[in-house]
Amino acid sequence: MEIRASHILVKDQSLARQILQKAKTGSNFESLAREFSTCPSKSSGGDLGWFGEGKMVAPFEAACKRLGVGSISDLVQTQFGYHIIKVTGKR
Repeated sequence: MEIRASHILVKDQSLARQILQKAKTGSNFESLAREFSTCPSKSSGGDLGWFGEGKMVAPFEAACKRLGVGSISDLVQTQFGYHIIKVTGKR
């Protein structure tokens, strides 16, 4: 299975919680990614494109598998920082 996801990546847990709150209460995910994310994907609204198994770090991939299309994750911590993930497709 392939998954398409967007994410917002930040180093600070407190900031991540604030962004997550905005994302879960209706703020535009892509706009939040452009404003706050430290990942180069921020220029495309956090879109990471399609990826298969083993292409992302384990906690990130596991969170994507659990989420339904259109769902937003809770905070996911990896060695890169704190991610807020939105799954945008599965095939």
